[in-house]
Amino acid sequence: MNKDQVKGAAKDVVGKVQEEAGKVVGSKEQQIKGLSKQISGKVQKGVGDLKEAVEEIKKG
Repeated sequence: MNKDQVKGAAKDVVGKVQEEAGKVVGSKEQQIKGLSKQISGKVQKGVGDLKEAVEEIKKG
């Protein structure tokens, strides 16, 4: 597992928490920010997955 995968997964979790907190307090803004973080985290994790796949291919 590389740093992009770890950071991406962390952003996803933080985004989920922020989205749920926004729902609890009735803040659409916080819900949207949470969703945005989740998307960003998923993209970053995807980049990390891709990097890892490339390294596996290089190893042969």
